[in-house]
Amino acid sequence: MAGLRLGPLLRYTDEHSATVWVETDGPCEAEVRCADGAGGSARSWLIAGHHYALVTVTGLSPGSSTPYRVLLDGREVWPPPGGAAPPGVIRTLPAPGDDTPVRVSFGSCRWSAPPAAGAGSRLGPDALDTLSSRMAADPGTERPDVLLLLGDQVYADETSAATRRWLAARRDLGEPPGDQVADYEEYTRLYDESWSDPELRQLLATVPSCMIFDDHDVIDDWNTSAAWLAEMEATGWWRERLLSGLMSYWVYQHLGNLSPAELAADPLFTAVAGADDGTALLREFAAAAADDPDHTRWSYRRDFGRTRLLMVDTRAARVLPERQRAMLGKGTADWLREQALDDPGGRDHLLIGTSLPWLLPPAVHAAEQWDAALCAGERGARWSRLGERLRQAADLEHWAAFPESFDALTDLVARAGGGPEAPATVCVLSGDVHHAYVAEPRWTPARQPTAGVFQLTCSPLHNSVPASIKLGFRFGWSGPGRLLGRVLARHGRVRRPAIGWDRTGGPWFGNQLMTLTLRGRTARLKLYGTRRDADGEARLTTVLDRALTRD
Repeated sequence: MAGLRLGPLLRYTDEHSATVWVETDGPCEAEVRCADGAGGSARSWLIAGHHYALVTVTGLSPGSSTPYRVLLDGREVWPPPGGAAPPGVIRTLPAPGDDTPVRVSFGSCRWSAPPAAGAGSRLGPDALDTLSSRMAADPGTERPDVLLLLGDQVYADETSAATRRWLAARRDLGEPPGDQVADYEEYTRLYDESWSDPELRQLLATVPSCMIFDDHDVIDDWNTSAAWLAEMEATGWWRERLLSGLMSYWVYQHLGNLSPAELAADPLFTAVAGADDGTALLREFAAAAADDPDHTRWSYRRDFGRTRLLMVDTRAARVLPERQRAMLGKGTADWLREQALDDPGGRDHLLIGTSLPWLLPPAVHAAEQWDAALCAGERGARWSRLGERLRQAADLEHWAAFPESFDALTDLVARAGGGPEAPATVCVLSGDVHHAYVAEPRWTPARQPTAGVFQLTCSPLHNSVPASIKLGFRFGWSGPGRLLGRVLARHGRVRRPAIGWDRTGGPWFGNQLMTLTLRGRTARLKLYGTRRDADGEARLTTVLDRALTRD
């Protein structure tokens, strides 16, 4: 008889339906039963010896909070017997016209366990675990309506001591890729380690989640440049790592981002769910996605009443040949523009989720644009070679390192936020850089949007923050940092950005989580940091609480 291996994860919710993801230890019929008679069931499907099910729950009422149970072949497996955890709860979106606020929490970069080597001893409490504990201790406390995980959900290249022991039992760590993960089975170990954490498991069973990958979900600095990719493809292990990373992302993260209608229309999901073994089908798909950035659109849209969220893939969608470099392939760029500009007047808030910040500290932005100019040959072949070495060594591969893409995103934000039917806010939500800050652009009068525009950056959820990061990013916002940026821009013959921007909050360091509360055309931002009190208990403390709009 099948048992529950991972989950349940509450993923998609709307006014009347939801999806619940589980991994089981054998083939079965998975069922979700709700207290009000709503529910659904699905047959499990098989990938590389692992069994999964994604159950669509229907019959829910708008604005309701409904406890649910999970059954496998008719036997209840969640909540666990003995009262170890409360049942999951599905909270649906309110009916159109209801002014109930929507709370969107977000962050990125979560080690489930510290790597065997590094800064684990300096870690503070995990922000998601702490949030989960607070919700369990006080069910009436303010809780997110959706959790956005903006990348680095797992670390394929920085494994824990326990995972390294597990890897060593199955292969020789003296052979590449060493103590990093090598294949699909090893990726499943990362998700086991992360999602079996009791506090996180309870949180993800109750709070809907939207996910997108960043580099560590595959490897540090994934798709930095064409030269980087050529070096990786020359190894004997990279191809299997990449395909396994994309396959596991599709199973563990991507499918749950989709609505029931999108799942029903997805030919790959239909084929995998109907096959005796979907491994070959998924592997073929992953190979095509790896070879062509426009083959698969990992980016997606979610609507929460009159708030629109566009989650944007800034890793697999990249175009890398030096003279054609773009953060997004044409298909993804066209989709983003269409979704951001669609239905003017139909949104109160537009959220663009991109793991990499659009507006960086000015000195960092200038350094990345300078380096991009060197790599493109602006100062000759010798400087070009130096630029590539710097790009890979210093992680110079954010939006600023793709100048035309930066300009296109800037123009899109201005267009989406302009005009009499503009939303109240356009917020770019990001992580990656292991600190939090708020930045606001300065526009020329001719381009000034009607909406308030904000870069909201929050990371890490649970990771180290080296002193060099703190020093570098503080310097990046400083006056001397801006001066250095201008010097680099002149050397690289880089034109000035079409906008300026200022930091209006931060930088803040440590494990943290941001929450936007959106009600009508008002928006409020809170930043929560983690700390331990005198009794050693982990707590969330309010670091920032500010309105982004006027009431």
